Amino acid sequence: MFERRGRERRDDLSYLFVVTYGRSGSTLLAGILNSIPGYLIRGENRDALHHLFLFHRTLADESARVGTNLGRQRTHPFYGIGDVPLDRSLTDIRTLVLDTVLRPKKDTRVTGFKEIRWYHPDLEEYVAWLRDVFPGARFLVNTRDHQSVLKSGWWAEGDHASGLAAAEAGILALAESLGEAAYRVHYDDYVADPAVLRGMFDWLGEPFDEAAVRAVMERKHSV
Repeated sequence: MFERRGRERRDDLSYLFVVTYGRSGSTLLAGILNSIPGYLIRGENRDALHHLFLFHRTLADESARVGTNLGRQRTHPFYGIGDVPLDRSLTDIRTLVLDTVLRPKKDTRVTGFKEIRWYHPDLEEYVAWLRDVFPGARFLVNTRDHQSVLKSGWWAEGDHASGLAAAEAGILALAESLGEAAYRVHYDDYVADPAVLRGMFDWLGEPFDEAAVRAVMERKHSV
């Protein structure tokens, strides 16, 4: 018999998500974030949470379309949709993600993940939903020189300049719309001079330890 082994409920966590595109240096950036005591920023999950967003949105849209009264009638083809507990859906999705994707440790204060797949046309709606699921979530937007990106990995296999430009335009527009909930960093800048990350640390509310940052940068990371 299956026994649910849920983790202890955590209401004391803060959430941080790294928003970027592939081959931008985001793995190094995550390493820098994880050097901060109490931070646990996971790697990519191939946009798994967007599927949960579509699940929740479908329930919300159908509940609104059918209506509460009709959705409660046993003779209606959408019987039950009128009583969908949308608030509970958000809470339970947060629990699911914490238990499976983020898996915070006892000493974790801030958790989240970095992802390169933020190119959906519903990006702003999706991020608004993430902020509902993870109250107080903040978003660190990372970019890199396009010519360097286009020479790296799969970007070099064909003409992807317009796709990269569109991806960056989307995440920069998102950063603009989020205001203080977002902060921008540029890979080429902080690799050339780690001290430029002081502003990011100030935004995070964390002390800046340049020696610790440089120590992370001395280790090879995928870029």
